[in-house]
Amino acid sequence: MSDHPKKFALTIISTILITLLAFLFLFPLVWMIASSLKPEAEIYKNMDSFRAFLPSFNIDQWGDAYKNLLSRFTILTYILNSLFYGLSVTAGSILVNSLAGYGFSKFKFKGQKFIFGLLIAMLVIPGETIIIQKFQIVKALGILNTPWAVIFPSLAAPFYIYMFKNFFDAISNDVVESAEMEGAGSFMIYWKIMLPMAKPAIATVGTLSFIGSWNDYIWPLMVLTDSSKFPLQVAITNINNTVPVYMNQVMAILTISTLPLIIVYLFFQKYLVQGLGVSGTGEK
Repeated sequence: MSDHPKKFALTIISTILITLLAFLFLFPLVWMIASSLKPEAEIYKNMDSFRAFLPSFNIDQWGDAYKNLLSRFTILTYILNSLFYGLSVTAGSILVNSLAGYGFSKFKFKGQKFIFGLLIAMLVIPGETIIIQKFQIVKALGILNTPWAVIFPSLAAPFYIYMFKNFFDAISNDVVESAEMEGAGSFMIYWKIMLPMAKPAIATVGTLSFIGSWNDYIWPLMVLTDSSKFPLQVAITNINNTVPVYMNQVMAILTISTLPLIIVYLFFQKYLVQGLGVSGTGEK
């Protein structure tokens, strides 16, 4: 019984600290959204008070920044571009990485351990160090300034392959052997049996792929020259540099770019945590 007050006190302290930490990360987001819902002049008022985190008290003004932004720029085109890139990368990433993980998990071939070791070693190599080589490959393929230049290099990822391999390792080989005895081919086993059993990995890889594609800035900026093909993140830079620059419109476009990620995370949070939690053990 003597430990009960101590545990209760630790729970209270940890809750307070976590809450404060959450506010620390959330207040820039709250300020951004509130600033997009007020006139330009009001953003700079009361910067040293709590009112800086509140929208305009006149509800009729909440949508002004968004209306003016949509009238000045083709925002819908950039949003559709980002959605196309994000959904394409998500679907392709799930397919490509799950196939690779299935191959490493259930097939035996010469040099398998060595190739998989190289794959794991690539996890420590920053993506920025090979971005020039990726650009040269895309240029050689003749797909510069096309959507494929944005999509193709983002499909395969060592971590995603490793994650799928761990999930497939946790599935007994007896399941595969039973399916083979029933006459199922390798791809049918993968498509009908293995992939449906790896739903946490699918949700995790899909969520991370979409978020990574949606947030990508450097790569699309390198391979695209036609502004009509820009994703939203690249377009934001052009919008912020177009005179006149209105801070409430800047906050509005940043809000538009952030809300889809929050929605995706809220819907797939459970699967994301579950998938990342078991990715290191292969246990479900």
